This record gives sequence, C-alpha cells and structure tokens, in this order.
Amino acid sequence: MRTGEPLPPVEDVLAALATGLWRWDNRAGLVTFDVEAARLIGMPSPDGRPVSLSESGARARFHPVDWNEIDGVVQLAVAEGTLAEARLRVMDERGHVIRTVRSRSKPVMTGESPDSYELIGTLQEVTEPPPGAAARAPVTGDWRRSREAFLLDAGRALAEAGSTEEVLRVAAGLSMPGFSPEGLAVFGVTGDRLTVIGHYGQPADSEHPFTDMDLSTDYPAAEVCRTGRAVYLSSPAEYQKRYPAAWPLAARFRRQSWAFLPLIIAGRTIGAWMAGFAYQVSFTPDERSVLTTVARMLAQALSRAGVAESERELTDGLQKSMLPNLGPEIPGIAIAARYVPTGGGLQVGGDWYDIIPLPGGAARTEAGGGRVALVIGDVQGHDVRAAGLMGQLRIALRAYASEGHRPDAVLSRASRFLNGISDTVNGGDPDDLRFATCLYVEADPATGVLEIARAGHPDPAIRMADGTVMMRPTAGGLPLGIDPDADYPTTRLVLEPGETLLLCTDGLIETGGHDLDTGWLRVRRTLETGPADSLEELADSLVQAVHGPSSHHTTGPLVDRREDDIALLLLRRTLQSSKPSTGRRTAMTIAQAEPERIAAARQQMRELLHDWADDDQVDSAVLLISEMVTNVLVHTDGDALLVAEVAKDAEGARRLRVEVADASDNLPHKRRPGELASSGRGLVLMELLAERWGVDPQGEGKCIWFELYEKSLHEPSGAGDEEPVVSRETPTPPFP
Repeated sequence: MRTGEPLPPVEDVLAALATGLWRWDNRAGLVTFDVEAARLIGMPSPDGRPVSLSESGARARFHPVDWNEIDGVVQLAVAEGTLAEARLRVMDERGHVIRTVRSRSKPVMTGESPDSYELIGTLQEVTEPPPGAAARAPVTGDWRRSREAFLLDAGRALAEAGSTEEVLRVAAGLSMPGFSPEGLAVFGVTGDRLTVIGHYGQPADSEHPFTDMDLSTDYPAAEVCRTGRAVYLSSPAEYQKRYPAAWPLAARFRRQSWAFLPLIIAGRTIGAWMAGFAYQVSFTPDERSVLTTVARMLAQALSRAGVAESERELTDGLQKSMLPNLGPEIPGIAIAARYVPTGGGLQVGGDWYDIIPLPGGAARTEAGGGRVALVIGDVQGHDVRAAGLMGQLRIALRAYASEGHRPDAVLSRASRFLNGISDTVNGGDPDDLRFATCLYVEADPATGVLEIARAGHPDPAIRMADGTVMMRPTAGGLPLGIDPDADYPTTRLVLEPGETLLLCTDGLIETGGHDLDTGWLRVRRTLETGPADSLEELADSLVQAVHGPSSHHTTGPLVDRREDDIALLLLRRTLQSSKPSTGRRTAMTIAQAEPERIAAARQQMRELLHDWADDDQVDSAVLLISEMVTNVLVHTDGDALLVAEVAKDAEGARRLRVEVADASDNLPHKRRPGELASSGRGLVLMELLAERWGVDPQGEGKCIWFELYEKSLHEPSGAGDEEPVVSRETPTPPFP
C-alpha cells in the first residue's frame, strides 16, 4: 500500500485476517453474520451477502454446553459494561465439532430495560487449546463442576449467617475453585464516605487509611461505589497505571491481582467487595462470573444481617423504654422480674410488667417500706400494634395508680381507656378490637397484705417458706377493653415472711405444647425445686425450664427459641415479724354467686397437704371442707371464708386446722338423716373423720372448725349422741 492511498474496507481487512463480524439483536431475536463469520459457523454465503438466522438457528450451529454459558457471559458484560468473550465449538449437521472460534463482543443498550440491547462482535478461528483445557473433562469440565459445587456451598453458608460478623467470617472462609484470594475486604457507604465494614488476611490495624475515605478519592473501591461497576486489576503495573494516587496504599500488601466488585441491593450500591490475590489472575469470563455471583450473594447476606441487627437494636430500645427499672431496694420485700420477647418479627409483643410506688410509698417506717403496686399484663397479639397499645396501657395504669385509686378502680378505668383507644386506632373496625389481660397487686411490705384485682389473667401463685407451692384463686373480671363498665372485685391475701409471690403471663405456662393445667404443673415443679436463697436465680430457672439455657439479657436473660412472650414478677417478703411463722397457711372466700369455687377450695387443700403422710387423711380433709363450705352456701345468705393452717404441736406432730366462717348466728346441730335424706350428714362425717371439731360463736356469725393430726395421738373425740363442741376460747382469726 502506497502512502496516501485510501484504506481498504474494514470487511476486506477482517476477511484477510480470517475474522468475521456478527450482530445479535436481542429484541428481535435475530443474529446476522457477515460472509467470513458465516463461513466460520459452517454456513458459507453463495452470493456474498450476510446471513441472518433466528436465535434458535444460531444456537444449532454451536455446541449446546458452550451456548448455555453464553447467556451468563453476556449478562455479566451488560452489568459491568465490559467485553463479552467466549470460546465456542462449531458443530456440523451431524453433530461433529468442525472448529473452535473465539467471540468478542460489546453490548450496546437500546432501551431502559436490562434486556434491551444488541451485541456487535467478531468471530475468529483459534487452534491453540484454551488455558487449562488439559485439566478439564471433554464436555463439562472439572473446573465447571467445582465452581457449581462451590457456589452452592457459598450460597448456603451466607444464607445461614445471621449477623454482619458471621457474614464476614463466612466470606473469609470461602475457597474459590482454582483461584482463592489471599485477602478480603468489605467496604460500606455512609453518606459520601467510604468505610471498612470488615477485612480478612490483612494486619489488624491496616484498615485505617481506607476508613472514612471520600467517595471521590481515586481508589478502586470508591470508584466501584460511585459507578456500580466492577474493577479488575490483573497486575501491579495495571494497578499503578490506573490508580497512581492509591497505589502506595496497596503496594505494601504485596498482592499481584485485585478484584473490586459492587455490592448491589435493589439497584442500589451499598458497598464494595475486594478480593486480593498473591499471584496474577487473568480474570477470565468464568472467573469473573464466579466473583460476581459471590458478590451478589454477599450483598444479600449483608443486607439481611443489617436488617436483623437494626430490628434487634429497635427491640432493645423498645424494651428499655417500655419496661421499667426495678428501682431502689424496698425495705421488707425483694423483687425480681423477667421479660422474654417472642422470636418472630421485631421480637416485641404485648406482654409487660410494671412496679409503681403508690402515694406515700416514698415514706419509710421502722417495719418496712411504703406501699407499692405490681402490674403484669398481656395485650392481645404479637405485632407492633400490640406493643404500641401495651405502652399506652402501661402509662394509663401507672397514672391511675399514682392518683391513689384502689385496685378495682384502677382496672375499671384502664378497661374504659383501652376500649376507647382500641376503637380509635383500628378505625372503628369491630373485628379488630384488642383486649388485654391484667393482674394488679397492691402490696404493703410492713404487713404483707396483698390486695389483688384480676382482669382475665392467670391467678398468682405463692411459694411458702418451706417450699410448698399453691395457686391462689382470686376473684376476677373480664379482660380489659371488652366491657367499659366491667367490675373487678378485690381479693385480699397475706404474704408471710419468707413467702414468694409469682405473677406471670400465659407464655410461661403454655409454651411447648402445654395447656394451662399441664403448664402450671411444670411451673410448680420449678418453683418447688428452684433456688431458695436467690430470687434472681429462681427467676432464671423459671425461664430456663421453659426454653433451656439463656443467651442474651434485657432485664433478665433472653433465649433463642421462643413461641410466646413471657413476663414474670417475683415478690418475696423479707421482713421478719416479731411473731414467728406457725407454718403453712391459706385463706380464700367462696361467694354465694360462685359455687364453682368449691372445686378450687378442694384443690387448695390438696396443694396444702402435698407432702402429708396419710393419703386417706388428705381425702378426708377435702371431703370435710367441701361439706362445710356447701352448708354455708346452702343454709345461709352470706359468703364462706375458708382458712387452713398446717403447724406443729408441742410434741412435734403436724396438725391441720381448718376453719370455715360465715355471718349466720344459727349454730348447726347433728341430725340422724334417713336413708333417702339429701342432707344432714355433714356433722356426722366430721365426727367420724376429724380428730377434733367444734363450732365457735363470733361477734357476727360463727366459725366451724376441725383438726387432723398427721400421726394420730388421740382417738376421735366425737361420740354418736354428743352435741358438737362449742368453744368459748377466742378462735384463731379467720383472716390475718
């Protein structure tokens, strides 16, 4: 070619170099080959014109394994804006390989959709084997199988990582097939600054130059975060040429190749991942595909971990704001509390507890501290709305209690409040009204008197000084928020020195497939066998009995596997009175309108005598109190007050004394009932079964009592024709 002559056509030059041109219109699904490219794929053009094939027709000219890899190579080139390069085996009509060609193409976007593009590239026949071909199997290749297995393992491990620290640990342990990096680093973006989230393979203090780096810095990771496109540096010379300002920072690590890939979530670049290699890597399309896939999985794992950590942080904040501190120590009583949220969602539900100093509670006496209210409750649901209603209800209860209202009035006002806000929050939808159960206890540390109002909540339980545990049935009303005019009767109990009161939500009882009955048996066993000296250890043992060993802490230990929220309060009276405790004691009222509480009275007796030596005597005691209480409800117009006490006499034998008091002045008389009579056998049974029994007149009404000795020292004193003993002694007070 002489100087000044025009250049020959490009097609002629490429044909002379045995290189063909082709175009793939992705939208039209049409592939066009020039004359040389058509010859290379085994379809020579007889008239010297380009050959156009459908996508399926073009696919038929290449080996199916090679064609299947084309899509991944092209998608990677479209995402990164780089060249798509691949080696393809050309097949004839009989399925024989006639040659191998190398394709190099450049994606050109033709629309906003990721699938709107066309490829313009070259085809050139190659005779040398591809790098590493000797180590591959004829069709699939060992490297290809290793890559697939690696990606499956990496995806599984990253999906199981639950925190950013775990994700980084998994990323550091990835062993890529054939080209494992020596060092890794994960960068994040905060505003317009680049930060280091974590790294592996570098000294502990090596991240300082890269932390808080401006995104406009001429550093590969900063460029990746700005553009969202990967950067591959195959040699130190290439790194130094492209990023001369950042090269001194990277040179000290003595790496030979680097890959910086974007971490993209929903089209937004949240950071960059750096993989550094101790040897030179050419970053073939296969290798880039592996790195890109790992980067996508890493971005998803980091995003999930970030959301989980944000939820945990929000949970901790909500718990700290919604749950009270136990405050300063109150003389005369000890308190322990636990809140264990459910494992789903934000881990915040409707369970709560509160400890409220009552008016005058700041005053202290020589006997102990001022009055305090203990509240525990559960708003229906396990969602954010339940947590919000719980917070509002807790504030309302605290306000009503601080105004000095009695327990029944506090719950009545709280029910009207919840009914009003629940109707407002749900937009008047009658199918989405929320209610709450609640137990409100007003305690006087000086006297041990507990005044209890209950709104559909589980009854409290008491562990006595000797380890005996009893459920304390209390009068109650509807859950809060159902009926704004509901009444909540008050029950009075006395907590003796050394006794412990348990208040809990149903999550402690019903978790693990238990119902209220079987769950209570489990809680009762734990209370009986749990630590007697430390209230905190007893609270831990109750939670661990339901869920196993704990692993986190709020106001108490949290656990990993949870079905329902748990809130519990333990109150122990530590004040020593001048009069020593005489033993176990229980009291309850059976109202005329509540005959079903007779069954609760029988259960109370069995719990009180749980370690009694003679089962027949236990059955006798249960039968006698059933008769005594039933007589009061049938033959009088008032309520029955049952008091039962187990104590030791002077000779060391345990004695059971049961008293049933009523307001009627009519004394019972023993009768001789006929065979078909429906009544008149109560005193006969008492005379036959009790060691001693009698009737004590009181100022208003009377008290019928009987005694049983665990080891009988006396013969029954009753005789068939004798009148009952009418004691003139001052009776044991039926209520403390």
